[in-house]
Order: sequence, then C-alpha cells, then structure tokens
Amino acid sequence: MRRVIVADNGSTDSTARVAREHGAMVVFEPRRGYGAACLKAIAALGADPPDVVLFLDADLSDDPTEAPLVLGPILEGRADLVVGSRVLGEREPGALTPHARFGNWLATRLLAALYGARYTDLGPFRAIRYDALLSLGMKDRDFGWTVEMQVKAARHGLRHAEVPVRYRRRMGRSKISGTLSGSVRAGAKILTVLAHLLDPSSRAGVP
Repeated sequence: MRRVIVADNGSTDSTARVAREHGAMVVFEPRRGYGAACLKAIAALGADPPDVVLFLDADLSDDPTEAPLVLGPILEGRADLVVGSRVLGEREPGALTPHARFGNWLATRLLAALYGARYTDLGPFRAIRYDALLSLGMKDRDFGWTVEMQVKAARHGLRHAEVPVRYRRRMGRSKISGTLSGSVRAGAKILTVLAHLLDPSSRAGVP
C-alpha cells in the first residue's frame, strides 16, 4: 500500500496526531458527513494518483489486515469495484444492529430490482480503481455515499465483486448505526439516493 490518508471529520481526540506519527497523511473536513470525508480524501490523491483506492472505517470495525482480500479481485483483473461484505463474513456479536441489518437487506434488494446489481452489503470496506472512481462523479456528502457508488458503478457498467470480511464492534458509539433514529435517517437517505439515481436504462450492461 503506497500511502494512507486519514480524513479527520471533526474528531475531538488524538486521531490526527496519532495518524501523522505513524506516517499517514491527514486531511481535515470540517463539514460533517461520511461522504464529505471521503471526498476530501479523494481530492488529496489528485497530485499523485494511485491505481486503486481502498476505503475503510477507522474505528476498528473493519480489519485492515484483510485489505489484500478486498484488493484481490481488482489486482487479478476480475473487477473494477470490490465491496467487503459483512453479511457474508464473520460478524462479532452486536457489531451490526438489527435495524442496520434490515436497512442493509432492503437497500441491496432494491439495488438488484432497480439496477440489476446484486450485492449483499453496502459495507464501507471497499476498493475501486482510481480512474473508475473519478468517472462516477461522486457527490453525496452524507449517508448515501456507499449506495451512490454502487448504483453509479452499475450504470457505468463497472465489473463488481464481493468478498467476505470480518466486522467487529466499533470503538466508541456511532451516531448513525448506534441509534434507531440515526439508522432511520441513514435509511431514508439511502432510499432517496436510490430513487434520485433511478434510470430506466441503468440495467443495461450491468454485470
């Protein structure tokens, strides 16, 4: 892995300092939102573009030692986008709440029905070819980031794959999946993104 970029999205602990001490580049995004943090990190890649971008959450819920597993299908030339599936992989008890599991199930069923793209998860642990990522024109700054990528990948005819990954209880308490109200807001945003991107021609050419 050539470089690590940490997007500090308003943390109040020592995240930035510790990341820098261990050799990571730290970028700051004061506007809250998962997508906003990802977009800031992507922008930092522009001066020295990589071949592949790997995304994962830094709260210890995703296991970075499984990065080779997620990168594998791309490096082998079999996929442009790979999603690490928490559903297919081993989950620590309590890591994925019941309302999060239901929302994930519903969103992936809608992805299949509306876009012909078959997934089991919208998990954050994923990899995508850099040029393919730029072609998607990602815009969502909030909870809809992951599903936007998967919908646009289907519409652009990108080859996709899933691999099982471990998922652990996160360090700290999530404002999204950790609460029912947060999960409802995230679910509503995901459904809004799915509806907004709906295109009758989107099924054509989907792998």
